[in-house]
Amino acid sequence: MAAPLALHLLLALLLGSGGLSRAEPERDSLREELVLTPLPSGDVSATFQFRTRWDSELQHEGVSHYRLFPKSLGQLISKYSVQELHLSLTQGFWRTRFWGQPFLQAPAGAELWVWFQDSVVDVDKSWKELSNILSGIFCASLNFIDSTNTVIPTASFKPLGLANGTNHHFLRYAVLPREVVCTENLTPWKKLLPCSSKAGLSVLLKAERLFHTSYHSQAVHIRPVCRDSHCTSVSWELRQTLTVVFDAYTTGQGKKDWSLFRMFSRTITEACPLASQSHVYVDISKNSQENVTLEVSPPPTSTYQAVVLGDRRTYAVYDLLNPATFSGSRSLNLQLRWKQQQDSGYIHYQPAQDRLRPHLLEMLIQLPANSVTKVSIQFERALLKWTEYTPDPNHGFYVSPSVLSALVPNLVGTKPANWEDSPLFSTMFPISDSSSHFVRLYTEPLLVNLPTPDFSMPYNVICLTCTVVAVCYGSFYNLLTRTFHLEEPKRSRLVRWLANIIRRIRGVPPL
Repeated sequence: MAAPLALHLLLALLLGSGGLSRAEPERDSLREELVLTPLPSGDVSATFQFRTRWDSELQHEGVSHYRLFPKSLGQLISKYSVQELHLSLTQGFWRTRFWGQPFLQAPAGAELWVWFQDSVVDVDKSWKELSNILSGIFCASLNFIDSTNTVIPTASFKPLGLANGTNHHFLRYAVLPREVVCTENLTPWKKLLPCSSKAGLSVLLKAERLFHTSYHSQAVHIRPVCRDSHCTSVSWELRQTLTVVFDAYTTGQGKKDWSLFRMFSRTITEACPLASQSHVYVDISKNSQENVTLEVSPPPTSTYQAVVLGDRRTYAVYDLLNPATFSGSRSLNLQLRWKQQQDSGYIHYQPAQDRLRPHLLEMLIQLPANSVTKVSIQFERALLKWTEYTPDPNHGFYVSPSVLSALVPNLVGTKPANWEDSPLFSTMFPISDSSSHFVRLYTEPLLVNLPTPDFSMPYNVICLTCTVVAVCYGSFYNLLTRTFHLEEPKRSRLVRWLANIIRRIRGVPPL
């Protein structure tokens, strides 16, 4: 970004001298931020937000100079008289039960809803043309949006910006749930950023890391906002958001410690030079349900408290525009560590490999009395090779029983038994100390029904193949090994006598 910035500075100097008109003050600004939130499940969510605000009337003709605001989106707003535009591309499903409430919720697939200005005559035509153009910009299947999958909500999807037009006739909403999000959608989304992926927080947007996550959602939100309390003038706001959830146990190390390099395979080297504000927020709020404390390094420049979704949260703040942030090193690699207190959440997970090893999950937890603890893991079903099925596959497959090793408190005081003098039954339960004894329990094996192919078809194919091979092989074997001799047919005496008479007449020796 050094060359474009130098050219922009040189242009400003030329306009300010030599009798040319003085350069007008910049009317657009960029703010970027990253929020890292440890989730209750042990995963980590990362939410990027890039907000571009432009003090310009895009609805009026004659806007030709674009600095930070993407020209492609600005022309769409002006041409199709768009009041608000909201587009999201999501892969996966946000699991509220395990992750809590997200900052922005989005359905799986592609979602598009647009508020048009009251001046639009044919809303359906503008809606169809706009979705086709957005399909080309973001490399998505938005061109399949038509009247069969478009609705006009009346109670939901109110305007998020100015509420001067609430006639639902100018609202269109559509969802494509089968849309697959991939790198082809992320690349044009990053190109809309003023610094692209060259500097600032956008350097962390590495596609091979962002799509190797449990949840991925990128969105574009455009709306008008008031510049003052009386709303005498309007500015346009472009908010690009990206939310990903990193699985804490995909590496199999069983650790909840995280860092920017471990998540994104990159670190932050500098702030975007075009941004007026660039911050990284880390949620360091203590979870009362877990006996752990979150520590971040390096130390933050400041802290910030906010009420988010009805809960008071504390965030460690890193200002990328502050030179002190990069004073210790040339890059910023935030590290998140969980300082475990005594008797706390050890977890060892070893993922399985097909036809090599099974899954292994070990947890060291402390259970309160009269409590119920449920442990669940996610898995994907897959078809086996037909030679790997058991003789009775329709009965199901058995999962090995779980092992529970526990230290059970003693009801009465006891002491270690003498292994030689005590009865054998009294030494079957080892005693760690006078207050507890060791017990190992096993659960029942789990019977799982897996997809099973129709084995009658392979049997029929084998029988038919063997029959055809046997018939063909037998026929060819007989033709190759059998010897053939030409035998003359036996003739009667009358025929032989007549033949000899004819041969004698012709002067040929008799038979």
